Amino acid sequence: MYAIVEMAGQQFKVAKDQKVYVHRLQVEEGKKVTFDNVLLLDDGSSVTIGAPAIDGAAVEAKVVKHLRGDKVIVFHKKRRKGYKKKNGHRQSLTEIVIESIISKGAKKAETKKAETKKAAPKAKKADGKAAPVDVSVASKPKAKKASGKGDDLKKIEGIGPKIAETLSNAGISTFADLAKTDAAKISEIIADVRGNHVTDTWPKQAELAADGKWDELQKWQDELDGGVAK
Repeated sequence: MYAIVEMAGQQFKVAKDQKVYVHRLQVEEGKKVTFDNVLLLDDGSSVTIGAPAIDGAAVEAKVVKHLRGDKVIVFHKKRRKGYKKKNGHRQSLTEIVIESIISKGAKKAETKKAETKKAAPKAKKADGKAAPVDVSVASKPKAKKASGKGDDLKKIEGIGPKIAETLSNAGISTFADLAKTDAAKISEIIADVRGNHVTDTWPKQAELAADGKWDELQKWQDELDGGVAK
């Protein structure tokens, strides 16, 4: 006899005396736990499928211990941007052992219904007159966001998000601005950005971008390594 049951947000095919590792349960070790969201049940002679769950069916288990899973490495890299990030993750798990599978008669866990919020009462009239409205707040116009946008400097080989932000704050927000700026001046502006940045090719790249010569720029960037000629 086996069942397919949802436990801690995951679906498992389980049988009696089987050990299962699920996402961390807020249950103490040695305590019993019941899962009543049974989706399928096979007793050897017939198969019952829920819609979506089977009424009265449940899986009872005992919490053996809490543990953490194997480390998983999460690595991010952005090509030609000099961006690399490495993180490790160990999932919190709970080891349980299936003690019994109940086909009918189990009680469903009570779920609290979310209370509907009542609409706020409308302002009542005072002495036959409409309630006063704070004109000073209602009539204030909303602040408009600046519509002017610069070029995407991250398209330049060797420039990442942090450097693009630093250049923009220094008044260099377009390809034309970058093309007019000396490489030594650029290095001085981004001196506080962590990393070893070679800016020799940035003005020339920006010049090609400003002139719309994208094919020529792309061909040249394929020969560069982080903005540095190989």
